[in-house]
Amino acid sequence: MDDRRKKLKFRAWRRGFREIDLILGGFADRYLADLDETGLDAFEALLDAPDQEVYEWLTEQAPAPREHDTPVLASIRAFRFELSTKPD
Repeated sequence: MDDRRKKLKFRAWRRGFREIDLILGGFADRYLADLDETGLDAFEALLDAPDQEVYEWLTEQAPAPREHDTPVLASIRAFRFELSTKPD
């Protein structure tokens, strides 16, 4: 894993908002290696956004602004749905 991906993964797991940590960190663990540069840019932009706003976009409590409404956000939403439907 290259340095950029390592840094993004670290940031994804250490947001300070547990629900976001689990979603973004889990997504990073599973899919970060597969993202191209555009995907990495979109993921990094989400990490730069405020936690509460990202959470609202992921849970569709609020629409994401156009600059964050990317295929990566859609993939993270699908991942979150997958997590929420997993049996305990």
